[in-house]
Amino acid sequence: MTSPDMRVEPASARVRTVSLLADHPGAPSAARRTARLALHEWGLGHLADDVELCLSELVGNAVQHAKGKRGERFVVVALRCSERWLIVEVSDQDPTPPTLPAAQLPLADSGRGLFIVRALADATWWAPRDEGGKTVLCRFDFDHL
Repeated sequence: MTSPDMRVEPASARVRTVSLLADHPGAPSAARRTARLALHEWGLGHLADDVELCLSELVGNAVQHAKGKRGERFVVVALRCSERWLIVEVSDQDPTPPTLPAAQLPLADSGRGLFIVRALADATWWAPRDEGGKTVLCRFDFDHL
């Protein structure tokens, strides 16, 4: 018998996506709960604290910047797990690129959230979405955990 943290799902089953209303006050906590549950199901519970903190920062930024037609404001969170890494994606409808901080601690009031993400994750980047908006991504590598 294995613990829930020891189970390993097949790679094809290791994708979790949730769409959130940006204006709902429970959006960040829903993203964190979704991530924690998925990580435990995939045998990656040891990553839950770092992933939750990164999600809190990325969802907070997306909620702040989400834009939509006719007042619709959505944030989409996706977790994708392969044999080598976990990728966390947070998408919003604002096409404005995020300002990814340099390696040093930012002194301004903005950029601290992405600084935290960069410190915890092995890689951080962003990409425009075909349907408009952007996705900010971070990756956790398994080769040195």
